[in-house]
Amino acid sequence: QVELVESGGGLVQPGGSLRLSCVASGITLDDYAIGWFRQAPGKTRERVSCISTGDGRIYYSHSVKGRFTISRDNAKNTVYLQMNSLKPEDTAVYYCAIDPSPYRLCVSGGSDYWGQGTQVTVSS
Repeated sequence: QVELVESGGGLVQPGGSLRLSCVASGITLDDYAIGWFRQAPGKTRERVSCISTGDGRIYYSHSVKGRFTISRDNAKNTVYLQMNSLKPEDTAVYYCAIDPSPYRLCVSGGSDYWGQGTQVTVSS
């Protein structure tokens, strides 16, 4: 059974940093594309960042590029999202997701495997 568990969310002031973690179980992470998505109240889910399989190509949304960094530790079956220079508009529930198809996950934003989400609130 595949399970993804996120952690690391919380309340942070504007300009601050957080590091989200997503631990995967039931699968071998290096066989999958992995991504972080977020959803703010009243808004549709947004792709934040994604790592493809194979070539390891990395994608970032325009809104987070230069501030967020995605990484993966296959030995620990864990993916991270380092978030720096946080802004109030980054406030959302953040989800990790995996899929064997990089196109499906990183382009279409689809996956059969999602974590439960972790809340990130950026406020003074």
